[in-house]
Amino acid sequence: GGRVGIYEPIHGSAPDIAGQGIANPIATILSAAMMLKYAFGENEAAAAIESAVRAVLRDGYRTKDIAQYDAKEICSTAEIGSIIADYAAKA
Repeated sequence: GGRVGIYEPIHGSAPDIAGQGIANPIATILSAAMMLKYAFGENEAAAAIESAVRAVLRDGYRTKDIAQYDAKEICSTAEIGSIIADYAAKA
């Protein structure tokens, strides 16, 4: 039979910070990795994304909400998304 999966981060839409570039996209990015792995069998792509997120955090990149955890550089939503994409492309 068919399988159904829902891949979404469990958080609200945060209308109070919309357009400010301070939302943390990591849960959304990891949800996409789960979708690639479990719905499409794209294990290598999922692993590259997951590895990239770990490496970005290891290297000290943070959004404002988690900056207190050893931030080397505080990034906007778009910046950290681009950094994660760059790391994933190199994986």
